[in-house]
Amino acid sequence: MTVIQMNQAKPTSLLSVRELCVDYASRQGLKRAVDRVSFDVGANEVLGLAGESGSGKSTVAYAIARLHRPPAFITGGSIVLDGTDVLKLQGETLRQWRWRDVSMVLQSAMNALNPLLTVAAQFADLFRAHGIRNKAEIRERSAELLRMVGIAPDRLLDYPHRFSGGMRQRLVIAMALALSPKLIIMDEPTTALDVVVQRELLEEVTVLRRRLGFSILFITHDLALMSQFCDRIGIMLNGDLVEMGPPMQMVEAPQHPYTRKLWNAIPPLHPSEMPPRRVLENTP
Repeated sequence: MTVIQMNQAKPTSLLSVRELCVDYASRQGLKRAVDRVSFDVGANEVLGLAGESGSGKSTVAYAIARLHRPPAFITGGSIVLDGTDVLKLQGETLRQWRWRDVSMVLQSAMNALNPLLTVAAQFADLFRAHGIRNKAEIRERSAELLRMVGIAPDRLLDYPHRFSGGMRQRLVIAMALALSPKLIIMDEPTTALDVVVQRELLEEVTVLRRRLGFSILFITHDLALMSQFCDRIGIMLNGDLVEMGPPMQMVEAPQHPYTRKLWNAIPPLHPSEMPPRRVLENTP
């Protein structure tokens, strides 16, 4: 599949995905969900993947984190993260690689949080699973992670249901940052949040990314939100990556007909002589 590439500087690659294929087995045979998709994510870059439901963007995310289970199978291609061949990882090596090198923030925070455990207990489970067992160290690191995402450390003893939707998503982001991963995959992280909380959350993530230096693969249906947050945007259609480029070029001069249709579906909120700007660009 030939991807329309807009004029752009090529990033120093942290993640390299080449000719990735993912199939789902069914009684009617194999159904191709991702078809020879290739892209890079640069160091400290935010790359967005947009497209309609069923376009394959979340399937790509799960493939990178090696979270697929049958009937889904990675049937071709390669995934290399910071020199590690991801598709060769197995067993305990794969388990330890997750969260240390790549972590995920999913759409519904409550699906990622155990309602029967306090926040402190869930942080402790995460750290112990990766060999960190000193109780004082766990408490200190958990408290610092909460402070990083704007939550008071004394809330470590609370249960997830005592937090608002936006604060629960901050908790999940804090857990995703716990082991200082190189790449965070954010799959529809703001869909259930109102627009004010969306902006606040993404502003905080922007500050954390600049401070800690991780990269982000950001997946959403919301092309307008993506254009404000991402350094580059990729458009997926029926399992193919059909176009890739910087946000302003993708807004002003999209090349693929499907990309143009996506933009045309968004009601204009500004005069034509005032193109949208990246509202997060001045975040400190």
